[in-house]
Amino acid sequence: MSNWEGINEFVAVVETHSFTAAAARLGISVAQVSRQVTALEARLATKLLYRTTRKVSVTELGTTYYQHCRQLLDGLDEAERAITNVQQTPRGKLKLTAPVTYGERNLAPLINRFLVQYQELEVSLNLTNQRLDLVEEGYDLAIRLGKLTDSSMMARRLGSRTQYVCASPDYLAARGAPHSLSELERHNCLQGTLDHWRFQENSRERTIRLKGNLRCNSGRALLDAALKGIGIVQLPDYYVADSLERGLLVALLTQYQPPGEGIWALYPHNRQLSPKVRLLLDFLAEQLAEHQAQPPSS
Repeated sequence: MSNWEGINEFVAVVETHSFTAAAARLGISVAQVSRQVTALEARLATKLLYRTTRKVSVTELGTTYYQHCRQLLDGLDEAERAITNVQQTPRGKLKLTAPVTYGERNLAPLINRFLVQYQELEVSLNLTNQRLDLVEEGYDLAIRLGKLTDSSMMARRLGSRTQYVCASPDYLAARGAPHSLSELERHNCLQGTLDHWRFQENSRERTIRLKGNLRCNSGRALLDAALKGIGIVQLPDYYVADSLERGLLVALLTQYQPPGEGIWALYPHNRQLSPKVRLLLDFLAEQLAEHQAQPPSS
């Protein structure tokens, strides 16, 4: 038995916490994964995994062995990349996920432009607002917006987004424009998934809870309500930039505008980035920097 046999299967099981998910990642049968891991444990005369009908967990020795195996596989990937790097056109599959609206409006056109340049790549882009398990589901990277909460992932900042408070000219003609944060209490503030808006006052972040007659988890729906003069809204630049430029909305309280929030690419911390993923990240960072929305201020 080769010293390498069973290592890929073992590492996949540890990282996905499942023989079934490991088999799906490797493109082989569950039975084959089980046989290879069992043979590996027999060769090492060591229990690497605890198996129950509900879950798979790693033994203490299994954790130590996994750490060494992960380094070996990363080293092998690096060796192969060193040969292919000098190369050719990037090819193969890229699997990524991003939030729905940002993905449709901003990311997908850039991915399509990337594919025009590198036509031998095959991209799978899943637009969802759900937080997916990148390791278990085999994603190369995820695009996330705002503050990061997952410390188990490596992160690269690709750009930033800016939140704008704005309303239609019709609303402002009927209700007047707020000139201070305290005046927002007298206005109809359209709410998203959060019950507060973020501002910066005297170099400090401030959150204010506001009230309105509409709450919706869709930025597009809130934008439509603001355009119809129903109330004031706080939305990221990629929702409102065009309407602000055309004068359909007016930016308010820009002196209290919070700092730009990050647009991030996340990827598993125990993975070396392949050249094609690194190429995509560099491309996205460059394009987002060039096309950063700059709506007019009031």
